[in-house]
Amino acid sequence: MTFPDFSFETAALSQGHASVCGVDEVGRGPLAGPVTAAAVILYPGRIPAGLNDSKKLTARRRAALAEEIHASAEVSIAHATVEEIDEINILRAAHLAMQRAVDGLARRPGFALIDGNMVPQGLTVPAQAVVKGDGRSVSIAAASIVAKICRDAIMVGLAQQHPGYGWQSNAGYGTAMHLEALRHLGVTPHHRRSFKPVHNILYQEK
Repeated sequence: MTFPDFSFETAALSQGHASVCGVDEVGRGPLAGPVTAAAVILYPGRIPAGLNDSKKLTARRRAALAEEIHASAEVSIAHATVEEIDEINILRAAHLAMQRAVDGLARRPGFALIDGNMVPQGLTVPAQAVVKGDGRSVSIAAASIVAKICRDAIMVGLAQQHPGYGWQSNAGYGTAMHLEALRHLGVTPHHRRSFKPVHNILYQEK
């Protein structure tokens, strides 16, 4: 298994940027809940060992790494709400969450490495998009881990308010159990009405 490294960060630092943050988001695909983004500035010499794309880590390893990241790095986590997702579309909402995460850092970064193939429009710092960045840049990997841990915890909390949809285990994704619950229990305020399975259930009666 190949692991991400610090080479993208080193390249940006060598161009004279004082600090570099990695940015990633989680929660584009679910039918419910916010989209969550994180921005992380790692310090050479204090980079937690074993950072990788959050999807390649066990839940236990992710949780342990998230603690290490919060203890050793600058971290900012931000969200775009279900209302914003429905209003401006999921891609723009994901970019808005990324922009908020960067703006929320206590120390303003000189440069941002963004997971994906697009730099969010409203970003206030120079940036580079890195395709599959969570598997290539340790800063983006760190952002993917803390964003996922945070969003999963939000969905566990929402699952207690709205039992039956399985959000504590499916994080709002459209699993068979979630779709079945949507049909029988209906749509909650936390469902994304612009997403087809939710939209179809809302308007099937009409």
